[in-house]
Amino acid sequence: MIIALEEAKYKLIALRETLEELGSALRIDEQKAKIEELEATTFAADFWSDTANSTKVLQAIKQAKDCVESYENLVSRLEDAITLAEMAIEENDESSVDEVLSELEAIETEAEQKRLETLLSGEYDKNNAIVSFHPGAGGTEAQDWASMLYRLYTRWGERHGFKVQLMDWLDGEEAGLKSATIRVEGLNAYGYLQSENGVHRLVRISPFDASGRRQTSFASVEVMPEFEDDDSIEIRDEDIEITAHRSSGAGGQHINKTDSAIRIVHLPTGIVVGCQTERSQLQNKETALHMLRSRLMEIKLREKLARIEDIQGVKTNIEWGSQIRSYVFMPYTLVKDTRTGFENGNITAVMDGDIDGFINAYLKMITAQKN
Repeated sequence: MIIALEEAKYKLIALRETLEELGSALRIDEQKAKIEELEATTFAADFWSDTANSTKVLQAIKQAKDCVESYENLVSRLEDAITLAEMAIEENDESSVDEVLSELEAIETEAEQKRLETLLSGEYDKNNAIVSFHPGAGGTEAQDWASMLYRLYTRWGERHGFKVQLMDWLDGEEAGLKSATIRVEGLNAYGYLQSENGVHRLVRISPFDASGRRQTSFASVEVMPEFEDDDSIEIRDEDIEITAHRSSGAGGQHINKTDSAIRIVHLPTGIVVGCQTERSQLQNKETALHMLRSRLMEIKLREKLARIEDIQGVKTNIEWGSQIRSYVFMPYTLVKDTRTGFENGNITAVMDGDIDGFINAYLKMITAQKN
């Protein structure tokens, strides 16, 4: 047991250098200087008169403080763990072995997670994410698969402390969904979820087939950053078609069951957005227009592309050969990403939102491609 403590102590001490490198990658010193600089601006006489700017500044201060505080807490935790290991060795205290090993594993995991955060260097990686789900061909089977993906990403967001809000839901014909959109709110939501954009393939024994045959289904997950409203994005009344409809909910959620839900079609692009979570048609319309502006902003950022079919993003058919990931329930259980090769045989855990391995593998891959 004492040998285990000695080995743990050695690994913990080695982590000091790892955290020093992490502090440089996170630019902790720069973050501290940024906090002082931004806090100084809040004392200006006219600071609070510009609500939009003051909100941005306060958000930037909070993000920087959260980064610094989280890093310093990790460093402090490491030093406490080293002290605990040294005391246990000195006192020949075998009862502390499990605690020391547990702390070692937790610190290594958190350090790796923070290292991955440094890979999120894209301009919009820190933004909220808007995630939409669409079944492929196949009727009820595909619609049920789309609803399973909706649950997967909702669970992932909740287990990571993100606020997940259902924005729009259109029921499937017999089960599942025809379309759904959620907003995942929190720091780096888009940075992490960008890896999930694409077609997802399911292989299982269909619960909707009396013969118990194996079925292959497809559904797409569309991920985009949520942009702040941009005055340069003009939405003309003649370019949109607005319809009201009765709200519906996932899994019997408590949603306002009146004709207050709004769906907007942007005629020039064919983009469809909807919102049903607010209490009035007016509020739902404003939220839907905000989502539409975000989508149009994404198009604007890619306006060098000549045709709107290209500009609209990943428009590959939701079918065989176009998937980014396969989920096999039968004859064996395996989830495998076709881009990175990462796989996980615990399909139950994956469907409960355990997709960090896939996200991390993707971030490492795109970072390697850039370097």
